[in-house]
Amino acid sequence: MKQPVGALQEPKRSVTLGIDPAVAPTPPTVPWALRLAQNLSLPMPGAGDTLTLWDALSRLAAYDLTAARALEPHVDALSILDQAGLTPSEVGGTARSTWGVYAAEGPAGKLTACQDGDQWVVDGVKPWCSLANQVSHALVTAWTGSTTRRLFAVSMSDTQVLDVPWVSRGLTEIVSAPVQFDAVPAVPIGDDGWYLHRPGFWWGAIGVAACWYGGAAGVAERLRPRPGREPDQIAGLHLGAADAALYAAACTLREAACVVDDPGDRSRDELTARRARAIVRAACDDILGRVARATGPAPLTFEEEHARRVADLSVYICQDHAERDLAALGALLA
Repeated sequence: MKQPVGALQEPKRSVTLGIDPAVAPTPPTVPWALRLAQNLSLPMPGAGDTLTLWDALSRLAAYDLTAARALEPHVDALSILDQAGLTPSEVGGTARSTWGVYAAEGPAGKLTACQDGDQWVVDGVKPWCSLANQVSHALVTAWTGSTTRRLFAVSMSDTQVLDVPWVSRGLTEIVSAPVQFDAVPAVPIGDDGWYLHRPGFWWGAIGVAACWYGGAAGVAERLRPRPGREPDQIAGLHLGAADAALYAAACTLREAACVVDDPGDRSRDELTARRARAIVRAACDDILGRVARATGPAPLTFEEEHARRVADLSVYICQDHAERDLAALGALLA
């Protein structure tokens, strides 16, 4: 049986995403994806069924990468809270809250946290806050000292999204803008440094790679033979090479899920994550270039869905740091 695009496991073992193409907007919108997030029940990573979680993310990414990019941080936030032994209601949210995760740093500003009586507040500017004007809550990292950071839960209704140009041709709906925090009440999650040093940090990083994989599978679908056009040897070569690249990436993600679900030695998590992201990123790069060479300019200029898939994936995989991440992998091995 032909596997669904982006699938990491057999259909009988997969969760139902609840996507009805007959009623879903075309292309899917961020509000639609966030409504999906509110109603989708997925397993937590590291709880014994991680592959089902990543399979769902990859299938959604193959359906539409913008939708997956909106859903993934919400899923990550819920898993972070779970790892901290907390529920959304215990940190100011509800079961219907939608979440972002904002941990990036940049030269434009700095977010700090301090105690104001019995309560924590955060002040400053946080860069790269995706969908900050559409999610209800977020987990943000803030500096508690000159060298220490801590994770906090905040309500985004208390913040101001700064107006900056968003000229991206890919993930056009996933606006990532700086956000101004002015004494915003915050609930601490874990101790200083917990966010970066918990095992789940690397689990979430692989979840992003599962989205890349699904996006690449969606792009590679364009290599399938078109009705009425017999593929020549070169077309077959490109299809075969793309399938091999996707198979290698899928096997890597399956193996990574086994490592994550192993309750034993957690020292392998970073190595597994860095390897998985490198392999999936290489598959994405290969498929983006291969599909362009195989099909020429027509799909990119006349087929809106394919052009959007290519642009979305090209932007999304830039969350990988390319040669810098490979250098970090080499340093880890050395």
